Amino acid sequence: MPQEVQPSQRQAQRIETLIQEIAAFPDPHARATAEELVRALVDMYGEALARLLEMTAEAEVAGLALIDSFASDELLSSVFLVHGLHPLDIETRIMQALDEVRPYLKSHGGNVEFVRVEDGIAHLRLEGSCHGCSGSTMTLKLTIEEAISRAAPDLNGLQVEGVADPPARTSTPVTFVPPRRRKDGPRTTQPDGGATVSIQAR
Repeated sequence: MPQEVQPSQRQAQRIETLIQEIAAFPDPHARATAEELVRALVDMYGEALARLLEMTAEAEVAGLALIDSFASDELLSSVFLVHGLHPLDIETRIMQALDEVRPYLKSHGGNVEFVRVEDGIAHLRLEGSCHGCSGSTMTLKLTIEEAISRAAPDLNGLQVEGVADPPARTSTPVTFVPPRRRKDGPRTTQPDGGATVSIQAR
């Protein structure tokens, strides 16, 4: 189930590229100035977003509904994550991502269960007929990873149980067996000289 690259994702990739280019500036002063500028902008926008969320929440029911809309918007969600301001906790975002891919998993005879988040690592479990399969299970695992990475890029890792590793290829030992000596008595061969040579089996 390939995902189309969204404009917000392209923008994020472009920003990441520019940051890497800044880090590669040969002039230390120019590099430090550019990095300080980036930090100042991030801090300013982070403070503004925090204030926006506080003011929206003061509107009580209507405000909370609006914050839910913010959280469901991919661009706003990614910006909130940058500043550590996402309205939804990481477990909720993971379960929402799993709900999105669950119909696809079920269409392939599988399902996925959220187990826990421990030390920043999400633990999931594949279920159903896809459990233990090699090729199809890996495809489902990649689908889950894509959904989780979009919803919770602040995770340190993802562990999916029920994914069978492909069996390691082992070489078959070969034992050399020398040919048996002939037991059918003497045989003769006629060399070029015409003399008969007798070869006895021992």
